[in-house]
Amino acid sequence: MQELASCPPAFVERKKKILDQLAIPDTEYTDASPKGSVDEGIRDLIDEINQQSGFVTTSSCAGRVSVFLEGRRVAEAEGEDERVAGVGGKGAGGAWLFVSHDPIPDKGDGVTDWSSQFGLEDSTAAQNAAPTIKERRLVHFKFEAMILHVLTASPEHAQILLRCGLQAGFRESGALNIVPSGKDATTPMVAIRTMGLAFESLIGQQVDSQRQRIVSPEYLQTLVDIANERFDENKKRIERFQNAFREAVSAPAPRRNAEGQEWEDAAARRERKRAEGLRKKAELKAKQEANTNDENELSDREGEKQAGLLF
Repeated sequence: MQELASCPPAFVERKKKILDQLAIPDTEYTDASPKGSVDEGIRDLIDEINQQSGFVTTSSCAGRVSVFLEGRRVAEAEGEDERVAGVGGKGAGGAWLFVSHDPIPDKGDGVTDWSSQFGLEDSTAAQNAAPTIKERRLVHFKFEAMILHVLTASPEHAQILLRCGLQAGFRESGALNIVPSGKDATTPMVAIRTMGLAFESLIGQQVDSQRQRIVSPEYLQTLVDIANERFDENKKRIERFQNAFREAVSAPAPRRNAEGQEWEDAAARRERKRAEGLRKKAELKAKQEANTNDENELSDREGEKQAGLLF
């Protein structure tokens, strides 16, 4: 892993607050999503990212398929709340009819009643609705891949995350706040995402408070099949991203030669051999000096003995 800048104090403080929020039990945690908690499919990924000092996740979705009723685009009566939804939007009276963050269970027998699963009535008259209807509110079937927002401690941290996301197939990943603002340290916000797996289709409408299917049962089955295929591909990309991130923040494993020993280049090998040669030379010299000292001591003793005999 490359040498990274230390984390600014403001980042450390904000990360602590975010992690404290994530520690709240799922039953007590709420946000703007229909689920309101970290998805099971990416909990390991979230934990792994948050364990690294320079990263903290701020929001996430493992990927989902949803069926929703779009909101009103006009006010129903004079003096009523004028907040309305944009085209295709879910606000202003819109509603989630079905949400799953996992592949949709399907027996594969072609007889599942998807109309009732998605909160729609099986009405053959829906396509012949009178043209005098004041407003038709549409029902959407939508698949979205994983999206992950991560606050990073520096542009270098953000670059690591972006590289992992792009290599894993999250082609529309990007970063905000990469330019310094005043005296505050730069802490980019990175979004890991892809639009390549997403798709959306109209499947129903609400007329006079009645939600009706406007496509065939076979078409609904096709949408479910495609969504489940996209879930599989989404999972593969998440795994590639997690593996790439793990490798990027880990110290590189030492290279090994054919004998299983740690690999070294020519310069390192020469330096090692030189050091080994100097060490052996010093050991040999010390051994020779020790032998010389022993011989001298022995010679001195012999001399003392001979001198004693003479006297």
